[in-house]
Amino acid sequence: MRTPEDLLLQTVQSVESILKDKFPDYVAFGDGSFTISHGSATVMIVVRPFTETETVVECTSQVVSGARISVELMQYLLRKNAELHFGAFGLLFDNTINYSYALPGSNLDEQEFYTAVNAVAIIADHYDDEIVAMAGGQRSADEAITDLEA
Repeated sequence: MRTPEDLLLQTVQSVESILKDKFPDYVAFGDGSFTISHGSATVMIVVRPFTETETVVECTSQVVSGARISVELMQYLLRKNAELHFGAFGLLFDNTINYSYALPGSNLDEQEFYTAVNAVAIIADHYDDEIVAMAGGQRSADEAITDLEA
């Protein structure tokens, strides 16, 4: 199954229209991906193909990199996943902890999208400090500063 290009373009245009209205400081990369910043969190918004009739809009924030991955930390994150209303924590291939939420994109609802982006931003911004205190590592914002200084 292949998502038609016009459906992808329509979703990208919908996302950008909402971002212009709700998050005027967003950054567009020209490839269907965007970012917004909130506190110490950066949310990446990406439009992706899904099926012949649907796209997906992924809202993801890299929360902490370099944390000590332990049973205690994994239990903490899984319990938070059960408590939080939107999205979930995950572990990337390099053990970076992220938080993400995905929405169907073909009939993107403005309020749903706004809520999803805000939820990912607020949760990532809040929990990055707690995770670093518990397991070490660097918040995404701190890693970006370290990269700039190098």
